Amino acid sequence: MLTEMYVNTRLALESFAKDKRGVTAIEYAIIGVAISAIVLAVFNGGDADSGLRGALENAITKITTNVDAAAGAGQEAGKE
Repeated sequence: MLTEMYVNTRLALESFAKDKRGVTAIEYAIIGVAISAIVLAVFNGGDADSGLRGALENAITKITTNVDAAAGAGQEAGKE
């Protein structure tokens, strides 16, 4: 009886050690946390005028200004 319990326990432990079903989910969770930490560091780090955040805000402001100027010029030309 003791030998049978030992064998069953040994088989259960070997089966548990070979089971890889939860490993992929844990790996994806770790990757997700790493990506979110990088995104937060890039967009919230430092001054608002420096880094990627500042560059994106400046670019969007410049594009908006140019589009507004072009739209205004187009309306001016349509009035003539």
